[in-house]
Amino acid sequence: MDILTLVGLVAGVLIVILAMLANASFLTFLNLPGLAIVLGGTFAVTLIKFRMASVMSAFRLAMSAAFTDRMARPTELIREVRALATLVRKEGILGLENHRTDNEFLRKAINLCVDGHPPELVEEALAHETRQTAERYEVAERVFRGIGESAPAIGMLGTLVGLVQMLNTLDDPASIGPAMAIALLTTLYGAFIAQLIALPLADKLQLKAEDEARNQVLILTSIKNIMRGENPRVMTELLSSFVTPEQRTSLAPEREA
Repeated sequence: MDILTLVGLVAGVLIVILAMLANASFLTFLNLPGLAIVLGGTFAVTLIKFRMASVMSAFRLAMSAAFTDRMARPTELIREVRALATLVRKEGILGLENHRTDNEFLRKAINLCVDGHPPELVEEALAHETRQTAERYEVAERVFRGIGESAPAIGMLGTLVGLVQMLNTLDDPASIGPAMAIALLTTLYGAFIAQLIALPLADKLQLKAEDEARNQVLILTSIKNIMRGENPRVMTELLSSFVTPEQRTSLAPEREA
């Protein structure tokens, strides 16, 4: 579980709700017609912009990536591939056959090597997988950015609807209040969805995509070096560029071994 994403989302929503309830009741900010305009309109615009399959895939990816911390740390990957390089130098490429790993991309790379494919084919297959992963993250990010752009605009449309209704019923004072509520609350709903949910999730997906791409490039570089029979110590030195200077300190024993 990526606790920071969950904490940030819950904290942001609670702060806004508590601020709204400071001097008013919850029902004051509940307007079903206005909420229906924003939610329905945003959903409709999203379906116009993207295919249904892309929208569903984006939400699944957001749940699995943004709210879970399943991304391997670069230092952990470097230690693991160094152990693989040492194993290959002792037992040959078939020595990887019994290695078990939780990283799906690394597992695919190991299977390709064990199957005896030439290095060019292995590199091409892994590069293709990297591009496909980046594309999935990009589509998901675009979906949530589209929601973040559409929700405030639909909220503004709701505001215009409310203002028109209010101006048409100025001779009936009792109807001015509900019309004004729609006019103001739809803008609030749109900004709430965009700024507290959609756009932060889009930014988190972008960050996860960058982390995933970095790990996959690290693994791809490692597999190429392993298939060339590179010295594990030299390979660790080359891979240290994927981590921060502070993290390189923890790799010092591996680099000196």
